[in-house]
Amino acid sequence: MTFPIITDPFFYAVSVPAVLLLGISKSGFGSGFGSLAVPMMAMAVTVPQAAAILMPVLLVMDVLGISAYRRDFDKRLLKFLLPWALVGTVIGTLLFKLLDSSTVAGIVGIFTLLFLAQRLLFPPKPDSAPPPKWLGAILTASAGFTSFIAHAGGPPINAYMIPLKLKPLVFAATMSYLFFFINLSKWIPYAWLGLLDIRNFATSVVLLPLAPVGVWIGVRIAKHIKPDLFYKLLYTGMFLTGCKLVWDGFK
Repeated sequence: MTFPIITDPFFYAVSVPAVLLLGISKSGFGSGFGSLAVPMMAMAVTVPQAAAILMPVLLVMDVLGISAYRRDFDKRLLKFLLPWALVGTVIGTLLFKLLDSSTVAGIVGIFTLLFLAQRLLFPPKPDSAPPPKWLGAILTASAGFTSFIAHAGGPPINAYMIPLKLKPLVFAATMSYLFFFINLSKWIPYAWLGLLDIRNFATSVVLLPLAPVGVWIGVRIAKHIKPDLFYKLLYTGMFLTGCKLVWDGFK
C-alpha cells in the first residue's frame, strides 16, 4: 500500500521555505517572492503537482490575509482588477494542457526583468501619471493566467500596481483580496483537469501549519515598514523571481 503523502525528505527541504515565502507574499508584502514557491517545489515534483499541493495551503493563507486587511483595500481598484484577472484564469484553464509550464515561466521571467530594467533606466518622476487602464487590464489578465499555470501571478500585477504608488498597507490589502478571488476561481478548473487528488491533498495538510506563520510575518512587516524600503524589497523579490523563472524556462 502506498503511503498517502509525499515522504521524500528533499521535497520538504524545498517546500517548507517555499510555503513560508508564499505565506509572506499572501499578506500582500513581498509578493514578488511568492512566485518563487512553485519553482522551488518543482525541484522535487512536477510543476502541476506543486501547484495542486499548494491549493489548500493558498486557501488558508488567503483567508488569513484578507481577515488581516478588512478595512485597508482599495475597493475601486479591486473592482477594476478582478474581472480582468478572472479572464486570465479562464484562458489558463483552456490552455493548461497545451502549454509547457516551463515556457510560460520563462516568458513571465523575461517580462519581469524587462519591467525592472525599465524602472532602473527610466525612473518615474514624482508627478508622473499612473499607467493607462488598458495596460492594467493586460497585465492583470496576465497575472490571472500565470497564477493559474504556476501560482506566479505576482510579477505581472506588480508591474501595474507598483507605479500606482499606493501606501504599503493599501497595496498589501488590495493584493491580498485580489489573489483570494483568483485562487478561489481555480478550484473547479483544477478538479476538472484532474490535479486535485488525495495524495496531493494529504501532503497539503502536512504543510498547512506553516501557512499562518508566513502570513503573520508578512502582515507584521507590511504594517510597520517604510514605503521606500517596502518597494525596494518588492523590486528585489521581482528580480529574484524573474531570474529563477528565466532559468527554469530556458535551462
